[in-house]
Amino acid sequence: MLVICLNKIDMAAKTAYCKVPAIGHSSQLQLGAMKAIGTHNYHNAAVAALSFLVILVMGFDDDNSLLDFHLPKDVLQPLLTASSSSSFKETLEILAESSRTAASRTALASSNIHPTVLQLTRSIPYPSRREYLLLSLKLLRNLCAGEISNQNSFIDQNGVSTITDILMSSARVPSAPDIGIVRMGLQVLANVSLAGQKHQQAIWCQFFPDVFFSLAGVRSQQTCDPLCMVVYTCCDGSPELFQVFCDEGLQILAEIVCTATSVGFGEDWFKLLVSRVCLEDVHFPLLFSKLKDPSLGGDDLSSEQGFLLGVVSGIVNERIEEISVLSDFALCVLGIFRKSVGVVDFFSRGKSGLPTDSIAINVLGYSVSILRDLCAREYPSGSDFEDSVDVVDGLISSGLIELFLSLLRDLEPPAIIRKSMRLSENHEGTRSCSAKTCPYMGFRKDIVAVIGNCAYRRKHVQDKIRERNGILVLLQQCVADEENPFLREWGIWSVRNILEGNTENQQVVADLELQGSIDVPELSGLGLKVEVDEKTQRAKLVNVSSQA
Repeated sequence: MLVICLNKIDMAAKTAYCKVPAIGHSSQLQLGAMKAIGTHNYHNAAVAALSFLVILVMGFDDDNSLLDFHLPKDVLQPLLTASSSSSFKETLEILAESSRTAASRTALASSNIHPTVLQLTRSIPYPSRREYLLLSLKLLRNLCAGEISNQNSFIDQNGVSTITDILMSSARVPSAPDIGIVRMGLQVLANVSLAGQKHQQAIWCQFFPDVFFSLAGVRSQQTCDPLCMVVYTCCDGSPELFQVFCDEGLQILAEIVCTATSVGFGEDWFKLLVSRVCLEDVHFPLLFSKLKDPSLGGDDLSSEQGFLLGVVSGIVNERIEEISVLSDFALCVLGIFRKSVGVVDFFSRGKSGLPTDSIAINVLGYSVSILRDLCAREYPSGSDFEDSVDVVDGLISSGLIELFLSLLRDLEPPAIIRKSMRLSENHEGTRSCSAKTCPYMGFRKDIVAVIGNCAYRRKHVQDKIRERNGILVLLQQCVADEENPFLREWGIWSVRNILEGNTENQQVVADLELQGSIDVPELSGLGLKVEVDEKTQRAKLVNVSSQA
């Protein structure tokens, strides 16, 4: 049985002082607000209020929420008053739901409810009362969503330290991290961090680097997303913090990448953080190297490296018009592509597009996709071109054209040309036994696309392709190919780009001579035929008009 004592009635203040010794709870009941009784009979009001308190305590006893921990003085009453509820759990649920709206947050802020909720959060024992802690954190998160007075109160009341203690205790649960508590605590910080540099600095001082690193190791998408939001918001709002992160905290991002590789990510905060570090700054090579698995061989690539390249490839494709990529990044990607070429098995035909089951093939495909999009972004004729370094020129100087033309020459002909060769009585079944295959569906198309984008309005690239005998190689790609969707379109685009405004290249095509050409209907519509070189036995396309 619970004993509730009415200690004192302050007639002037219209306040009754009550205490529940069993749970150590003291409360001040404001009698003047009890309009049904009136202000003339405070003793009767106190008795009524005491009866109400009995109901509340018995209600708490029913949901077994307060009997094993003590709430600080003056914590309960403001919450109960705000929710008009007699149940502790229901009180938190009602306030958490209502605080989702801006109007309700403003009203609660005017009642100065935030410090009470923060004090409540500190008082709830964990893990024995996990359910109530989760509700309290949810209410705290909602209160700090865009309400500056609550966000300021959170910092002033040392809320960062409170959340830090909760996160570290819940992340180190022996059986497994408490994902729900960690996620909710990070969401509280994420909302607070949006208030400005003062709030970001307060979070950073307590979390960087150790707490950030510990949380980055929690392998859950539910915690990875809000963690990325906190880190990105702090870095994006302060150039100083971003520099510190890049100088001393890249291992944190590497750990986040490992988590995202394992469980994925659901929100864009991860991509924004990767873009900020890898594309808008110079730290991609170092981050990529940190993802190297020490247990692998010298040229072997880790799944984390493949995942990062896939994410970066998607970002470049989505934001190519927004971001200005540095030459160092492009050259690093070209180096990764070269490395992957030496690892991939080109004699095993790919059965699917990206991603595949092979890390090396994924790295190959994502790196060539990045190069394709980077080369599409750089237009020499643009108004800003003369004042910037041309990424494409840097790639050309590093041997991109020679490398990609060599890869095209080493690949077996497209399927339609292989078909035409089989139709030839003299060359039935003839094929170079050393011809390589596409490791994934679309590889040939991607190679052609890179070359075509590089040649766009760049005469020195057009000339280089001619000088490396690449015109015929590219003409060969102007066909439909079931293993390379849109190969014909990219082939025509590339041929157009190498011929535009270049009389020397146009003359090369006009001078093509036919020697035993094979007619294939699909090629005839393009004014081309297949010719098999008598010496090399490799197919090439020739211009039908040169027969005249």
